[in-house]
Amino acid sequence: MQTDNEQEKGNIQKGRTVGAPEPFSKRTLNWALRMWRPAGTVVAVGLALLLAWHVVNGKHGLSVWQQKRVEDQQLRKEIENLEQENARLSQRIEKLKSDPHAIEREAREKLHYAKSGEVIYALPPEPPAQATKPSTR
Repeated sequence: MQTDNEQEKGNIQKGRTVGAPEPFSKRTLNWALRMWRPAGTVVAVGLALLLAWHVVNGKHGLSVWQQKRVEDQQLRKEIENLEQENARLSQRIEKLKSDPHAIEREAREKLHYAKSGEVIYALPPEPPAQATKPSTR
């Protein structure tokens, strides 16, 4: 067994003094001085995680940006298709203004006009294709 003197030396070497305990305010101050860095680190990590979440999922975050990017690509394709259709219709208008053969073809197809001596036969429109196959016996 250790004597009181040996025990006292061991406590002094470990950084503890034998005798009356330290006052509460001093213990609290020592605890605060030891814990401010780890606590600050936890707060900084928490704020960094919150900022990262906001960057990804916030009002103007990456997910919204990705959705807007896809929408932009779709709108660009639609604009391109409309420009092509517009160019095609402009060419058709120019042909109808200047080309007599185009005017004649349009009159025959749309207005069912005929040249003198021609007879036009109007056939019924083809029925829509049925999805079921006819049964064979």
